[in-house]
Amino acid sequence: MRKEILDIDTALITPRTVVRRFRENDGKVVYDLIQNNISKLEDFHKRTVHNVTSPELGEIYVRKKLSNWLLQTGYTFGVWDKQSAELIGFINIFDINWDLPEGHLEFLLDHRFTGQGIMTEALFSIIRFSFNQLTLEKLYFTTLMDDYAGQRLVRKCSFRREGDLRGAFRRNTGEIIDLMLFGLTRSELEKA
Repeated sequence: MRKEILDIDTALITPRTVVRRFRENDGKVVYDLIQNNISKLEDFHKRTVHNVTSPELGEIYVRKKLSNWLLQTGYTFGVWDKQSAELIGFINIFDINWDLPEGHLEFLLDHRFTGQGIMTEALFSIIRFSFNQLTLEKLYFTTLMDDYAGQRLVRKCSFRREGDLRGAFRRNTGEIIDLMLFGLTRSELEKA
């Protein structure tokens, strides 16, 4: 365990959102978010879709994310709309390698809230959290080659394309496709 990160923030405030760690009994709203965005998730996030097929399984998902947080193996945040207090997305820092240290990002924003800059706000808060509180040196983001919205978003947040992962993903159709890899280092963010 890294003692220096035992007392990190569990909630981050942006102008339009509260980005906070999931809590017990958030499983139902997580399930609803996934069901409302299943067409966006079923290809690249198929494991999440498969694991959260009921409110009860949503609660198990939430509890696993909480245990990952406590064990310092991953940090998952819900993105909550400030006005309505509705869960509108999530951001996950996972596959953390504490030797470097670095981690991967993934995120989802409810389709009703896209194109408004909300995820850019939330993602910037998570990037600062990752570098300042978790003391990570690098973040990665991997996406489908045709996920233009995700690519635009991470580029807005100063990520740079690092390369392609050829034949690294199988779509639900069985087609094997390439992925695109983006990265952001602490020093690049400080210069931006």
